[in-house]
Amino acid sequence: MRNGKLIWTLDSQQIRSPQGFLAAAAAAGIRKTEGRLDVGLVFSSRPSIGAARFTTNVVKAAPLLICRRNLEDSGGEIRALIVNSGNANACTGKGGLQAANQMAALAAAILGISLQQVLVASTGVIGVALPIDRIENQAATLKSKLSPDGLDDVAKAIMTTDTVKKVCSAESTLGGVPVRISGMTKGAGMIHPRMATTLGFVLTDVMITRTLLEDALGQACEKSYNRISVDGDTSTNDTLAIIANGASGAPLIDEKDGHYTHFLEGLTSVCQNLAQQIVRDGEGARKFVEIVVQGASTEAEATQIARSIANSPLVKTAIAGEDPNWGRILCAAGYSGVQFDPNRVHICIDELQVCQNGTGLAFDERVAKQILSQRDIRILLNMNMGQAVSTMWTCDLTKEYIHINADYRT
Repeated sequence: MRNGKLIWTLDSQQIRSPQGFLAAAAAAGIRKTEGRLDVGLVFSSRPSIGAARFTTNVVKAAPLLICRRNLEDSGGEIRALIVNSGNANACTGKGGLQAANQMAALAAAILGISLQQVLVASTGVIGVALPIDRIENQAATLKSKLSPDGLDDVAKAIMTTDTVKKVCSAESTLGGVPVRISGMTKGAGMIHPRMATTLGFVLTDVMITRTLLEDALGQACEKSYNRISVDGDTSTNDTLAIIANGASGAPLIDEKDGHYTHFLEGLTSVCQNLAQQIVRDGEGARKFVEIVVQGASTEAEATQIARSIANSPLVKTAIAGEDPNWGRILCAAGYSGVQFDPNRVHICIDELQVCQNGTGLAFDERVAKQILSQRDIRILLNMNMGQAVSTMWTCDLTKEYIHINADYRT
């Protein structure tokens, strides 16, 4: 508690399991690297509810269709998720749907629950049949390894081009009872969500109604995963899911009161932390860039402008080259689709103002170069049109990104 207000303590170095959750991972041989973990299982040992957000891409992978069906058929009573890396099971026809359904059935059989209580996720190469038999061959291993300490292995199992695992745990109290929200995510490329991005899984021992859980996830997603971009590509497999089981014994959240607000703050903090880890690990990225647009007429317009800048290859390559080419920033704002007066725009790169009223200012190029050589960079646009503010997080675009994606499949 700080100044009479409850706070959440975050740890992005390790993932601590909320009460009542077990997890395990195994090497099924889907990934090219022998012995690498590539399938994970997470289970709530007590009744729980779930919610999820999925890609807005018209092309949706088979696991997403199974998840949507199971969320509807179970009434949100989700108790487990099973996930694989190395193969997206996307654009794989009826066989892909059957394989995703078999994954759910496998998890259900291992855990003794109904198939409808399982969420399924996959990530990896698109358009290749999922070798479901390899996953089924790991049933005994997954069952024997289930443990409260297994989440770390699952976080490793979902990695593809990620160079590091991405986890976060948050702890606080609710009604005087200790509670925890923990999450893991993966992603480094094909990052431009507009819902969620890549794969993200959040677990909590808080109990909350399904309606409020869905609402909280939507709000947290909008302020986190929906505010990042690595390369402007929206995946076929994007899934952000949460499972809440109430194992902490904290009071049920069944209305939008102080408890709900506190839970939402914790969930948003975890999602933002995870989303920013994705950007920091962007394929080939060397710089983390925060883009703040203030003084816009509405938050939606501020976000639209910030998103346009975050997705601009010219802006991102200029940052990679440590070139203070602010004209590219204003240009990207100009084609965002938002109407504004360019003669009122100010631009700062960190504390260095480079543009005033839409016109360039004289500035020390050496100072600008020094700022852009840093790992973390902040770009601020003041539109001077209103009071709304929005933030996006992105990274630079380097030659390494091309190398990674030119031969990703082969």
